[in-house]
Amino acid sequence: MTTIRQLLQTSPTKANDLFAKLVDTSDSAVKTREKLFSDLGAELELLARLEEEHLFPVLRKHKETKALVSEVLADNKQMRTLLDELETTPKDSEEFATKVAELRKIHQKRVRDEKNELLPAILKALSDEEAQAIVEKIEGERAEIEDEKRAEAEQRRAEAKQEREQEAMTLAEQQEEAEREQERRAAVRQTVEAVARTGEVAANSAKQIVRSAAEGVQRVATAPISTGSILWDTMFDMWTAPLRSVARPTNGLPSTQEEEVIALAEETLRVDKQTVTSGTTTVRRFVVETPVEQQVALNDERVIVERRKPVKDAETGETLTEVTIEMIETAEVPVVGKSVKVREEVVVRRERTQRVEIVRDTLRRDEVEVTRSSEKRRALASSRK
Repeated sequence: MTTIRQLLQTSPTKANDLFAKLVDTSDSAVKTREKLFSDLGAELELLARLEEEHLFPVLRKHKETKALVSEVLADNKQMRTLLDELETTPKDSEEFATKVAELRKIHQKRVRDEKNELLPAILKALSDEEAQAIVEKIEGERAEIEDEKRAEAEQRRAEAKQEREQEAMTLAEQQEEAEREQERRAAVRQTVEAVARTGEVAANSAKQIVRSAAEGVQRVATAPISTGSILWDTMFDMWTAPLRSVARPTNGLPSTQEEEVIALAEETLRVDKQTVTSGTTTVRRFVVETPVEQQVALNDERVIVERRKPVKDAETGETLTEVTIEMIETAEVPVVGKSVKVREEVVVRRERTQRVEIVRDTLRRDEVEVTRSSEKRRALASSRK
């Protein structure tokens, strides 16, 4: 069970830790200063409000402690004024550090006054029942506040988790859409290639038909014609020679132009790049609690009353009068505080590497084939003989 002594001695522990962390920050750590100052202001205001609501109304009823309440209230007013000034002071200025040091001195003075003046007066003026009632009220309200803070923290964690899950779902949908888009492009590419292959086959077939027809015409045109008479054969050759020399086949058909141009084309390989999602790395920081223990040597002081024979028989002091001697017994209690320091840092970054991949494909190009025929001349020479 917590006593009024333990309550007053352990209450400033969290504020002292926050003061120590805030003083150790540099001018460039603006975000850290803002967070620590916000927590410190809330803690100091909570300590002052709990005492003003639950402890001071009881102390005002007792003549021994009424004057001390006014002094503590004056310190609280000074503390709140300085907190308001620090709220508007730039966190990266020397003025902020100076005012924080001044606020820390006020807080330490208040802690010493409560330990040396207020606590002895409370133990003397209040009964155990009154003191315990005050402790229960303060601890009850603090517990309610801590429960509210935990509930808010749980809600924030749940909202953050929901946001992370939503982002993960969105990223997964984008990745699936990218994969579907890639599959659609691959299907279109395959369709185009199939159509191109079909067209090439059809073109080759048409060329083959035209070439066969041209060869047939050429065979007919170059076939030896003989009438059985040398005179008539010579005259027929002279009549048909100019016609055959002028007609030159083009794509299987005779051409009447002086010049024909055949375009020879070839394919070139073009390799483009596309960025796709290959994976997702998630780094999550979480808190692990480890129970620890440590031995602390504590000192207790108690008053010992003993009787002994006087050293001298002669009277050396005032006697036969009423004398009251009061000595305070003290006991040390452990005051637990925790500080946070950065143990290590985890750096999450993306590193770009380069790789070489060989892309293989087949390229097509046009070629030209020139065929010259001399069968007709040989046939005519043979017929003349």
